Amino acid sequence: MRPETFGSRTGMMLAMLGMAVGTGNIWRFPRIAGQNGGGEFLVAWFVFLFLWSIPLILLEFGLGRKFRRGPVRAFVGLAGPRCAWMGAFLVVVTTGILCYYSVVAGWTVHYVGLAVRGVLPESVPGSAWSTYTASRMPLVTHAIVIGGACLVVARGVRSIERVAKILMPALLVLVLVLTVRALFLPGAGDGLSFLFSVDVSRLAEPRIWIEALTQNAWDTGAGWGLVLCYAAYLPEREDTAQNAFILPAANNAISLCAGVMVLCTLFSIVPGLAAELGANPAALANYPGLEQAIEAGRPLSTDLVREEVIRQDNVGLTFVWMPQLFGRMPFGRPAMIFFFLALAFAAFTSLVSMIELATRSLTDLGLTRQRSVSCVAIGAFLIGMPSALYMPFLENQDFVWAVALMPTGLFLAVGVWRYGLRRFREEQLNHANSKMHIGRWWDVTIGFLVPLQALVLFGWWLYQSWGYDQESPFDPFRRYSIGTVVLQISVACGLLLGANRWLARRSQER
Repeated sequence: MRPETFGSRTGMMLAMLGMAVGTGNIWRFPRIAGQNGGGEFLVAWFVFLFLWSIPLILLEFGLGRKFRRGPVRAFVGLAGPRCAWMGAFLVVVTTGILCYYSVVAGWTVHYVGLAVRGVLPESVPGSAWSTYTASRMPLVTHAIVIGGACLVVARGVRSIERVAKILMPALLVLVLVLTVRALFLPGAGDGLSFLFSVDVSRLAEPRIWIEALTQNAWDTGAGWGLVLCYAAYLPEREDTAQNAFILPAANNAISLCAGVMVLCTLFSIVPGLAAELGANPAALANYPGLEQAIEAGRPLSTDLVREEVIRQDNVGLTFVWMPQLFGRMPFGRPAMIFFFLALAFAAFTSLVSMIELATRSLTDLGLTRQRSVSCVAIGAFLIGMPSALYMPFLENQDFVWAVALMPTGLFLAVGVWRYGLRRFREEQLNHANSKMHIGRWWDVTIGFLVPLQALVLFGWWLYQSWGYDQESPFDPFRRYSIGTVVLQISVACGLLLGANRWLARRSQER
C-alpha cells in the first residue's frame, strides 16, 4: 500500500509551520525579549537559530525521510534496539506538554469569546481571569480543544494539511495586521528602538544567551520529535535541506512580528496609563505590583509601569495586561479580538501536531489509527484535568516537562553519532533532490555543539529550580523544586529503560 503523504509542498510547509508556531511565539517571545534588553537578546537568539534550531531540524527532517515512522522506530533504526527508550523519551516529554498545553489552548479560546462579547477590558484588571480560573470552565475548554484537535488527527495527514491551509494563512494575516497596526501607534518608534537597539556591553551577560537558546529550544519545535513525525509524510522527492532552513526562519519571523506588535503597543499605551494612574492614585489598588514598588520608595513613572508589565509571566502579560493596553488604544477591541484569535489558532495547530506525534507513536506499536487517537484523547483529557482545575499543578507540569525537553537534543545527537554523522548527512540531507548542500559544519554542530548546549541548558534549569525553592529544594511535592524535576524525569526514564526491549521489538515488527 502506498504510504500516506502530504498533498502539496505548500500544505506540508503550512502544517509544519503550524506545528512550530505556538503560544511561545506570541506571548513568550515578546516578554523574554523585553526582559533581556531587546536588541541584545535578538543577537543571541539569531546565533542560536544556526547553532541549535536549524541543525536539529535538519536532523529530524532526515530521520522522518529515512524511516517514515515515529521517534521510537526512528531511534531503533538509527542507533540500534538499545536506544528505543530515547525515542520514547521524546514522545513522553512532548505528550506531557500536550496534556497541559491543551488547557492553555482552551484559555485562548475562552478569551476570544470574552473579547468578542466585549467583556474585556475589565474595570478591575484580571477579574475575568480570576473568575474563569476559579470555575470549572477551564475543564470544559480543555475538553473542547482536545476533542477538536483529535477529530482533525483521526482523519489522517490530509486532514491536518487541510486545517493548516485554513488556519495558518489566517494566523499570518492576523499577525501582520496587528504588527502594522502597532507600527502606526503614537510612540511605536520607542518600542522599535528598544527591540532593535543593541548595547554591545550587555552581550557579555550569560543569562541573555541562556534565555535566547531556551527560546529557540521551546518555540521552533527543534528536538521535540514533531518535525520528525511530520517529515515521515514527506513526498519521496522532497528537498529536506531547503525545508529545514525555511521552517525555523519563518517561525522566527512570526516571533519577531509578535515582538514588534506587543512592544510597540506597550511603549505607545503605557505613558497614558501612567498619567491616568497619577491622576487617580486610588486606581493603583488594581495593580498590586505597582503599588508595592511605590511603597518601596519608587516614584510612579512611565518606566516603572513599563517594567511592571514586562516583568509579568506569560499569563499576567497576556490575560491581564494586554486587554488593558488594547482597551486604551484607538480601535482596540478589533485588535484585541485579532490578538486572541491569532493566539488560539497558533495554540490549536501546535496541539494538533503533538496529538499526531502521540498517535503515530501508538500506531508504530501496533494500534490502529482510530484506536490510537481515542487513547490519546482520553489520556490527554484525564491527565490534563488537574492542570485545568488547579493552576499550581499546571505550573509544575510546565516547568518539569520544559526542563525535560532540554536533553532531547542530546539524545538526537547521540543517535545520529552512532549511525555516522557524515553517512547520515550524505544519505538524507545531500540526496539527489536537495537543492542545498549541507557541509561538514553540520557534523561539528550536531556532534559537539548541540550536545554541549543541551547539557548547559539542562544544568542551568536544574540550577534555576534550586534557586526557585531554596527552602525545600529536594521536596518532590513543591511546585518548582529540583526534587520534583528530578523525580518525575527519573521515573519516566526508569520506566522507559525497563520497557526498552519491548519497545524495540514492537517497533521492529511493524
